Amino acid sequence: MLSPRPLLPVLLAVLLLTPAHAVAAGADGIETARTGRQIAPGIRLESYDRLESDRWLRIDELLVDLGGSGGVRAEYLGGRGPATVAGSAARHPAGPGRRVVAAVNGDFFDIRGTGAPLGPGLGGGRLLHSAGPGPAAAPAVGFGADGPGRVLRIGLDGSVTLPGGAVRPLTGYNAARPAAGGLCAYTADWPGTRLPALSTAVEVRGGRVAAAAPPVRGRRGPLRRERPEPGTTLLAAAAGDGAAAAELAALRPGDAVAVAARPVAGGGPVPVAAVGGREALVVAGVPQDHDGEPNNTAAPRTAVGFSRDGRRLRILAVDGRQRDSGGLTLTALGAMMHRLGSYEALNLDGGGSTTLLAGLSGATDLALENSPSDGPLRPVSNGIVLTAPAGSGRTAGFRVEPVGGTAEEFTRVFPGLGRTLTATGYDALLGPAPGAPVWFAQGAGTVGPGGVFHAVRPGRATAHARRATAHGALPLTVLGPLTRIRPTRSRIGLAQQGEKAGFRLTGYDAQGAAAVVEPRDVALEFDRSRWSVTDDGRGGFTVTALVPQATGHLRAAVGAATVEIPLGVGLVTLPVTDLADAGEWTGPGASVAQGHPGAGLALELPRAGAQGGAAAPRPVPVPELARALTLWVDGDGSGARPTVELADADGAAVKVPGPAVDWTGWREVAFALPATAQPPLAVTRFSAVAGTGPGRLALDTLGARTPPTGPAAVPVVRDPVAATEAAVRARPWRFAVGEGAAGADFVLTGAGRPGFVHRGVRFLSLDTASPTLAGGGLSRIRALREALAAAAREPATGALAVVRTYAPAAVDRKESALTDRLLAEFRRTTGKRAAVLTLAAPEFAAARSEGVLSVAAPRTGRTLVGVDAFARGDWLAVRHTP
Repeated sequence: MLSPRPLLPVLLAVLLLTPAHAVAAGADGIETARTGRQIAPGIRLESYDRLESDRWLRIDELLVDLGGSGGVRAEYLGGRGPATVAGSAARHPAGPGRRVVAAVNGDFFDIRGTGAPLGPGLGGGRLLHSAGPGPAAAPAVGFGADGPGRVLRIGLDGSVTLPGGAVRPLTGYNAARPAAGGLCAYTADWPGTRLPALSTAVEVRGGRVAAAAPPVRGRRGPLRRERPEPGTTLLAAAAGDGAAAAELAALRPGDAVAVAARPVAGGGPVPVAAVGGREALVVAGVPQDHDGEPNNTAAPRTAVGFSRDGRRLRILAVDGRQRDSGGLTLTALGAMMHRLGSYEALNLDGGGSTTLLAGLSGATDLALENSPSDGPLRPVSNGIVLTAPAGSGRTAGFRVEPVGGTAEEFTRVFPGLGRTLTATGYDALLGPAPGAPVWFAQGAGTVGPGGVFHAVRPGRATAHARRATAHGALPLTVLGPLTRIRPTRSRIGLAQQGEKAGFRLTGYDAQGAAAVVEPRDVALEFDRSRWSVTDDGRGGFTVTALVPQATGHLRAAVGAATVEIPLGVGLVTLPVTDLADAGEWTGPGASVAQGHPGAGLALELPRAGAQGGAAAPRPVPVPELARALTLWVDGDGSGARPTVELADADGAAVKVPGPAVDWTGWREVAFALPATAQPPLAVTRFSAVAGTGPGRLALDTLGARTPPTGPAAVPVVRDPVAATEAAVRARPWRFAVGEGAAGADFVLTGAGRPGFVHRGVRFLSLDTASPTLAGGGLSRIRALREALAAAAREPATGALAVVRTYAPAAVDRKESALTDRLLAEFRRTTGKRAAVLTLAAPEFAAARSEGVLSVAAPRTGRTLVGVDAFARGDWLAVRHTP
């Protein structure tokens, strides 16, 4: 079973006390979160986030003790045609008394052809395939039997003995790309889906020619053959080698032919298992520089490294091509592997292939740890699988978790509500151990026989699962009373009858601390003739449309707290823009044209392959639930391909190509929006690429195919920190924002003032001029960590106030969330206060999250803030006067 990667908790103690995590720190980056768990004796998984000067990184790392007491083995995975790492791992024969505990993708492969690996491969001590083309040695990672591993080069030593004793070299063995000349052999170990195109071939069984296998020709040349049967070797001449083809053509059934193939390993013995790779990342303790090479771009990466003695294996998966993780260049990957301790390291296939799976204690299936850039798992040619001893199956402990996930929102409960827990038994080797435990709790709640924790009062609690001497525990937090609820989706729109969508309800206490509210504690009202709403078994709900077209509302209540969610099914076309402003769109080849009807936009494409485009004068918002965009296109039959270009919620570009225009006249074209695009979206540009000749497209009337849900109700939350003028002036001291005020100690007019301490409050000014991914986030988080550390150790400081200028385009969501988590953890661990003051905001607002106050002060008017850093209740009182 695959599970999504949980949100990594912040280890604030590390963040506050050290400038960067010593193990994974780069020259200019900082680690922002880390989790770890033991997979099996001798195998540990470490997962962490990093903020670099120009990107976020999300990394998963397997640390493996080869040849140690844990009995871990690294083996060849797959080899029967492309399959997902999860599928191959589930089918892998671990052997008697052993189990599969982790897996990662392997070699580069012929993705658009045979599907076979491009490098060498060994499994079970025998050669499975050689690299191609030719018998020359190619890079790989190799593993001994229960012993160390290394980076090496593996070549082919092969020969073919023909009748009469003539010996010819074998230039390829199950190779994806045969050499330009010579003889190549294919067996039942062929790791691709279909063999490469071959010319003359014969089948050899038991050392003799069984049958000639002349090529079967199609209109485009020789057809590819299927995998040979077990015991059969297909001996073929490489395409274009007339002499080799003639020798094979002269063979007759019964002729004696001997085919020999063995691997040749450089620098040591032949390993028992090996998987090919490509670029060397670390050689003899020296990280390699790949600057100027074509593959040295930021991308998702998979790498394998070894300690100097080969007994410490490190497998690294770095996510990329995502806003949350930008990936690494080869040079940066090599530098990271070196810093982590690799003496040798090799780059494996990356991009959409990067996949890392690892087991959970007591689980029978592996969990997906990284976030593949393609979304779904990509079928790959092979991989590396880790196996370990299976264990006794006798329960040694329990892994206790909340249903729904291990994120903090699931380990919290509101008084009077419940949290469903699971206890998975594991044996001494962390393998599966069936058996139900006895539940009990300590602290602020109780646990029933079915594992449901019932919160009684605010405070700490621990849920225990026990069976004989086996034990497991989970710390829980009971928050203050529930004050409001909010759905994870403000509206739910479904395209058609039978379609499903999920949502969860998040509750908040008076301090803005959040926890997921389970379906068992929620009362629902909705039209049951149109919708089905069920418990999804993961702490949330599943909504299913029972009719093809409808609108309605879902009302959810938890005690006195209620929320309404608009529902809709079916698609209607909502107007986005009629392009009446076509004259303001600018770009190469753009002009005003006759539209459909009225004014339209023309894109001139003067020659084959030419590109044209028109940028919008201002971003054009797209309805939030839109499934597709529609655009009227006046085609000329030239084969030009139009594209709608958008920006997502983070400003990242999203390109949606349309079909080749092979028609003439006006036609409405649909552009399906990718499900991974983060709304809200806005159209920024239209572009087109010419076909085989010049072309001209006219565009008009952009619409959005959207479920008709109606607007979402946005509850107004008034925070008590917004107070009267008298309450503000009753505080021991005051400061003003924007305009001065009588009795104010000082006026904050901008966020450029250096940090200072005033009457128990440390003020930190954060410069928001530079975007997060242009170095701004790194400098801001560094400054915040230093201020938090200073405020934590200063007895006379009772609060930290972060001051920043409103800049949503510069501060991305991940930086903002990290800032909030750091401040919340500072508040929880030190007992001191924290607030974020945003200057030059569009409007006044006051709120709180996890006990951290936030005040947005507009550009105009006066915002007066009363302060008592050591007050028992709220330490701020704010009054805004327009």
